[in-house]
Amino acid sequence: MYARSREIFHTIRLQLARLSLAPLVVVILTLTAWLLGGEDWLLVAAVVLPLSLIFGYKTSQPPAFQSSGEDALTGLLTKNGLMEGISRNLVSLRATGSTTAVVAIEINNLSRMRSKFGDAAAEQALRVTSDRIGAALRQSDLTARVGDARFVVCLDPIRKLDLEDCLQLANRLQMAVEEPITLKAASLHLCSSVGFCQETRAPGPEAKALFDAAILALEEALRNETSAIRTYSGDMRQRAARRDRTEAEALSALDQEQIIAWFQPQVSTDTGKITGFEALARWQHPTRGKLAPRDFLPAMERAGQMGRLSERMLRLSLEALVNWQKSGIRVETVGVNFSKEDFSDPTLINRIKGALDRHDVKPERLSIEVLENVVAGAPNDMVVRNINGLAKLGCNIDLDDFGTGHASISSIRRLSVHRLKIDRSFVIRADRDPQQRRLVAAIVTMAEQLGLEVLAEGVETAGEHTILSQLGCTHVQGFGVAQPMSFEETIQWMTTYNRKLIPPLDFKRRAS
Repeated sequence: MYARSREIFHTIRLQLARLSLAPLVVVILTLTAWLLGGEDWLLVAAVVLPLSLIFGYKTSQPPAFQSSGEDALTGLLTKNGLMEGISRNLVSLRATGSTTAVVAIEINNLSRMRSKFGDAAAEQALRVTSDRIGAALRQSDLTARVGDARFVVCLDPIRKLDLEDCLQLANRLQMAVEEPITLKAASLHLCSSVGFCQETRAPGPEAKALFDAAILALEEALRNETSAIRTYSGDMRQRAARRDRTEAEALSALDQEQIIAWFQPQVSTDTGKITGFEALARWQHPTRGKLAPRDFLPAMERAGQMGRLSERMLRLSLEALVNWQKSGIRVETVGVNFSKEDFSDPTLINRIKGALDRHDVKPERLSIEVLENVVAGAPNDMVVRNINGLAKLGCNIDLDDFGTGHASISSIRRLSVHRLKIDRSFVIRADRDPQQRRLVAAIVTMAEQLGLEVLAEGVETAGEHTILSQLGCTHVQGFGVAQPMSFEETIQWMTTYNRKLIPPLDFKRRAS
């Protein structure tokens, strides 16, 4: 109740501030007419009141508000209006010896909130956030909404503004944004990241340089932990330039087929036999050597190339299944990772079916790797349709990194999941840590109740392998079995591994 009352108070305060001196003008004119006698004061009030309210509202806005429009949802400045305001502030502060700063704020979990509660709830959250940001600032400060969940503030020129002042302001804005929002008896919790740049630290004298520096700081915060705050520094530009180069090179890598597939084996804890491989992307960079996914996947994602990447990995994986067969070695399944963007693509099922048909591979030999965070919360209808459609086609569905993305049991049951892949963070030291063992045992028990198989990822030691087998994990994968390897290396590795494999004793046969 207190939080709701404060929101209403902030809204009223902001609206009154926008009216400027209009009510005072009405009172003075009406009182004057009344003192002159007669009933003309009623006419004066009837005419002047609405006109003065309109005039007061319009003229109390910053000039940029009028010249560049406003955001339709929040009533804040647009980016163009903000840039004009920053330019004016820079001219003003150089004449007066003042300073300023630009602060950028982004709501991290708005898209998840939108998918869970709907567009109306997300829009209400944005309006409340807009009001709270305004209430935490001076009336003369400029605020704009420059993206779906992104707000940018430019402080009105001020005499003194050091780093500590900016950090305090960033904290104040973040606390205002992250205060729970009550909506239809539900309490919505936003989380946000903040980046800022002081005018004295900007990489250039123009408005764009100051704005871009604040955005760079925000993007640095977004790459770190949730609710991070970052201030701009010069090395951010260097890192951004490297990311831009990597992004351009990544596009070229796809065109030039420098992205290759390496394969990591998966084995049964019961028989020890090889049950499949997971295909892992590697970039054979012409000057930097072999790069792991962490070095190029973010660039692929920013460039909107995840679909092309998954198509290439799918083709290489199906070719591997065919070529293993030609070599006289049958591999039951190969797992291919797909991104959230892939699962939101209405053509995904047809794309995969077409690839299977072209390579004459049965769907049950393809495992679709789904990251747990793709289905955490409330996955959208297209994601659910694609996953269940692929399962209906005959593909196996593996829920990857299980335990890290907060997938609910209801979401697992809603999807046709075949196997849970327990994340490495639960596997490490499971042979020595009772708490880890209890966590793994709980996951295995849940999987058994749901009729799912379990694979433990990141198994590195014989002790981990043994305890996971005892706890009921049906498959394991990790350096303790084998590191990822090229297709050519898999053939020699499988030949050697199968030769060393001791077949389990057949007690029924011995008894006969």
